[in-house]
Amino acid sequence: MGTGNILFCEWYEQWVETYKKGAVRDVTLKKYELTIKWLKKLIPDLRIGEMDRMHYQSLLNAYADEHEKQTVMDFHHHLKGAILDAIDEGLIERDPTRKAVIKGKQPRKKKVKFLNQYETHMLIEDLELSKTANWDWLIFLIVKTGMRFSEALAITPDDFNFSNQSLSISKTWDYKTGTGFLPTKNKSSVRTIRIDWQVVTKFSELVSGLKKDEPIFVNQKQAVYNSTVNDILERHCRKLGITVISVHGLRHTHASLLLHAGASVASVSRRLGHSSINTTQKVYLHIIQELENQDVDLMMRAMSGL
Repeated sequence: MGTGNILFCEWYEQWVETYKKGAVRDVTLKKYELTIKWLKKLIPDLRIGEMDRMHYQSLLNAYADEHEKQTVMDFHHHLKGAILDAIDEGLIERDPTRKAVIKGKQPRKKKVKFLNQYETHMLIEDLELSKTANWDWLIFLIVKTGMRFSEALAITPDDFNFSNQSLSISKTWDYKTGTGFLPTKNKSSVRTIRIDWQVVTKFSELVSGLKKDEPIFVNQKQAVYNSTVNDILERHCRKLGITVISVHGLRHTHASLLLHAGASVASVSRRLGHSSINTTQKVYLHIIQELENQDVDLMMRAMSGL
C-alpha cells in the first residue's frame, strides 16, 4: 500500500508520536491526543492522499457543530502543522488548509465570579492561618497577590524578598501530573510584584525554618487537586453567607478590588501576568465600564462647577 493510502488519522497519530511527544508539555500533548480522537470519530476512513480543501473544510465544519469558534481555531492549528509536513513529504499535493473558514458555536456568556471588598475581608478573617502551611494560607496568598493556582503552589521561601516587600513569580507547579516545577504560562507571567505589610509579616513567620528552594505548600510525593482547595473555599463562603467562588475566582477578586481602588488596567495586567492588556480588558470589561460611568459623572460634576 502506498503512503498516500495511509489513513489520515493514523498518519497524524504517528506525526504526534514522532514530533510532539517529549517535545511539548504534557498538558499540550493531551490536546494533540484529543485531536487524534476527534479525527478517528469524524474522518475514520479518509486517506491522507484524499485530503483536499473540501474534505478539510467539511472536517472543520463537523468539529464546529460541537465546539466554540476559539476551540475550532485551536483544532485547526493543531492540524495545520502536520498537514504542512505532509505536503513537504509529498503525501498531500496542495495545502488544504488554505482559506479555511473557521466556524463554531456562539460562546457561552461566562459570568466572572468574585468577592466584593466586604466579603473579601470576611473571608480573610475566617481563614485558619496556623503555624504550618495549609490550604487556608494558599487562599490568603492568592487573594493578596492574584496569582494563578499553579503559580502559588510553586512559591518557595526564596521567592519572597521581605525587606523590599516583593514576591518573585517565575515558575509553576505541575500539580496535574506531578513532575514538579514547570515554566510559567508565558513570558509575561514571569514577574515581580509588590506585597503588602500583612503578607510580609505573616509569611516571614510561616517560612522561617523551611527549606529555601522547596515549595511552601506541596512536595513531590503529594498529589494536589484544585478541587480540594475549591471545596475548602466553598465551605468558607457558605459558612459566611457570601458569594461562592472558586480558587480562580480569588484571582478575579484581587483584580476587581485593585480596579475599583483606582489602579490602572495596565498595572493590573502586569501584576496578573497577562500576555496582553487586551486580555485584562476583555475579562474585566464589565468592571471597566462601571468605572468609566463613574468617571463620566465625576467629569460632569467637575465641568459644571466651572
